[in-house]
Amino acid sequence: MRAVWLTKFGDPSVLVPGEAPDPVPGPGQVLIEVTHANITFVETQFRATGAGPFRAEAPLIPGNGVGGTVAALGPGADPGLLGRRVVSGTGGSGGYAELAAVPADGLFAVPDGLPLDQAVALLADGRTAVMQLRAADPRPGERALVLAAGGGVGSLLVQLAAAAGATVVAAAGSAEKLALARELGAAHTIDYREVDWADRARAEPGGVDVVFDGVGGAIGRAAFDLLRPGGRLDSYGLASGEWTAITEETATARGVRLVGADRSPHALRTATEHALTEAAAGRLRPVIGRRFPLAGAAAAHAAIEARDTLGKTLLETGR
Repeated sequence: MRAVWLTKFGDPSVLVPGEAPDPVPGPGQVLIEVTHANITFVETQFRATGAGPFRAEAPLIPGNGVGGTVAALGPGADPGLLGRRVVSGTGGSGGYAELAAVPADGLFAVPDGLPLDQAVALLADGRTAVMQLRAADPRPGERALVLAAGGGVGSLLVQLAAAAGATVVAAAGSAEKLALARELGAAHTIDYREVDWADRARAEPGGVDVVFDGVGGAIGRAAFDLLRPGGRLDSYGLASGEWTAITEETATARGVRLVGADRSPHALRTATEHALTEAAAGRLRPVIGRRFPLAGAAAAHAAIEARDTLGKTLLETGR
C-alpha cells in the first residue's frame, strides 16, 4: 500500500511518501480502506520533536485518525461491520496510509447523510470541542471568548457556544479567520495580533464569562485577565508552544475557576458520537479549509505550522 513515513523527527521534509506492507487485522480488529486521514496540530509537534501523547520511535507511519470503509475483518470481529463507513483513531500511528488495522470496538459508524470527509474532520476536533463545551458550560446571556476561533476546534466551539445561548467573542490571527467566525455565529471578533486586543475586548464587549483557550502562552494569560467574577478558564491547547500558566490560587483570588474536560473513555466516546449526530442533523458544521493528497503530507504539515489553514486540514488517499 501507499503510505507516508516519518523518517526521523524534524521539519516537514521528514515526511516521505513510500510503500509499506498491507496491514493484516488481528483478533478483534478490522481493516479500513482509508479515504481520508485527519491531521491535528499535536501531530505536527510530534513530528518535529517526538514529544506529545504518542510514544513511538521513528521511522514509522504517523497519523492518529482515519475514515473509510471496513474492507476486512480479523478473528472475532462482527461480520456486520464489513462494508460499513466508519471513522476511528489508530492509537497514534498508521493513519497516513491507504489501509489501517484498528480495534473494532473503537470504531464510530458514520451517520447516514453525513459525508465521510466531514466525519473525519470531526473525529478529533469534534469530540474536543464538545468536551470543552461541557467542561466550561457557557449559559444563555454569558459571553464566551474563543481563542484560535478559525481553527478546527475553535470553529466548532464558536458554533456550540452560540447554540448554547452564549454571546461569542471570537479571537483569531487573520481577517479571513475572523470572517469565518462571524459566519459561524460570533457576535464580536478580535484580531489578537494587535497589541491592544485585550484592552479592546475589555472595553467592548466588556469582559467575558468563559474563555476557551487553545492557544496558551501570553495570549492565554491576557484572556484570563478578561474573565469576570464567576468566570471559567478552559485551557485545552498550546498552539503558542506553552500552556497558560495560571495557578488555582491565582484563579481563586480573581473569583474564577479553572475547568478541564472529563477525558474518560466514556466521555470521549459520547462526545464523538454527539458531534457526529449534530453534524448529521445539520446543527454543526465542520470547516474543511484545505485538502492534500496523501503524498502531500509534508506540505500539509507546513501549512498548518504557518497558520495558513482554516478549520480542519485533511489528507486524501484518492480511493
